[in-house]
Amino acid sequence: MARPTHRVLTLLELLQSGGTRTMAELADRLGVDERTVRRYVDHLIDLDVPVESVRGRYGGYRLAPGYRMPPLMLSDDEALAVLLGLVAGRRAGLTTAAGTASETAAAKIRRVLPERLARRLDTVLESLAFTAPPGESAVPETAVLLCVADAVRHHRPISIRYTAADGRRSERTLHPYGLVAHSGRWYVTGADPEIGEDRTFRLDRIADARTLPGSFEPPAGFDPAQHVLAGFATARYRYDVVLRIQGTVEQIRARLPAAVATLADPGDEGWLRVEVRAERLDWLPPVLASLDRPFVIERPDELRDRVAALADRLAASARRTAE
Repeated sequence: MARPTHRVLTLLELLQSGGTRTMAELADRLGVDERTVRRYVDHLIDLDVPVESVRGRYGGYRLAPGYRMPPLMLSDDEALAVLLGLVAGRRAGLTTAAGTASETAAAKIRRVLPERLARRLDTVLESLAFTAPPGESAVPETAVLLCVADAVRHHRPISIRYTAADGRRSERTLHPYGLVAHSGRWYVTGADPEIGEDRTFRLDRIADARTLPGSFEPPAGFDPAQHVLAGFATARYRYDVVLRIQGTVEQIRARLPAAVATLADPGDEGWLRVEVRAERLDWLPPVLASLDRPFVIERPDELRDRVAALADRLAASARRTAE
C-alpha cells in the first residue's frame, strides 16, 4: 500500500499536469475516498502549494497562480525531454544571455533525480553526438527577449536601443509583429513608424527594450518567419544572380531555400526565375549541379565561367582511371 506522503506527491503531480481535476477522478487515481483527497489537498495547502477549489458540476481542484512555484514533479520521460531540450537549445544558440542558465537548470534537475534514472540519462547525454557545430554565443538579453515577446503578444509599441552591424547606434520605435528563431539567432520583425517601413532586427544587438504607451494592429495575414526569410534572400550583397531553372518549386527549394533565393514564374511553362544575392559565387556551381535540372544563367558572367570550370573539373575526374 502506498504511503500517504507518496499519495500527496502523486496528487501534486496530477494537478501540475494542468486543468481542473474532479474529486471523483482524483479519488480513483489515488485509490482513496473523497474525504481523504480533501485531507491530501489540505496537506498541500499547508506546504504553501496554491491549490484552489472549483465549484460546480465540473468542479474539483486545480493549481492557482501563486507567488511561489510548487515543487516540480517529472516522470522519467519528462525529465529526459527537459534535459535534452536544454542541451539542444544551448547547442542551437537559442538560450538567453545568461549563458550558464541552461547548465545550472540541467544540474538542478539531475541533482534531484533518483540514482537509477540519473545514470540512464547520463548514458544518453554522454552517448549523444551532433552533426552540426555548437551555435554562436551571440544571444539576446533575457529582459529584452521577454519585453519584446510581451509587446508582440499584446500589440504594444516598444523603444529599442540598437547597434547595427557597422557599429552605428540608434534608438527607435518599433511595432513588433513577431519573434523568429533562425539559424541560431533571434530576430524581431515589425514596422518602424518613423520611416513607414517594415524592419527586422537581431535581438542580440538590442541593448535595451521598453514598452511604450498605446497599441497597434498587425497587418492581417502577416507571416513573421516568411518575412525574415525573404529579407535574407533580398538583402544587398556583392552579387545579384539571376537564373532560370526548369523544375518545380519543391525541386528548387530542396537546394535553394527561401532564405537564399526568391522564385518567380516568368510565364515560360515548366521554368522558374530564380534570384540569388550572395557575397561569394564559389558555393553556387556545386548547388546547381546537385539540382540536376536544366538551367540558364542570365547574370553574372562570372558565374557562367565558374560553372564551366566546375564542369571541366568533373569531366576530367570522370575520365581519370585508377593506376
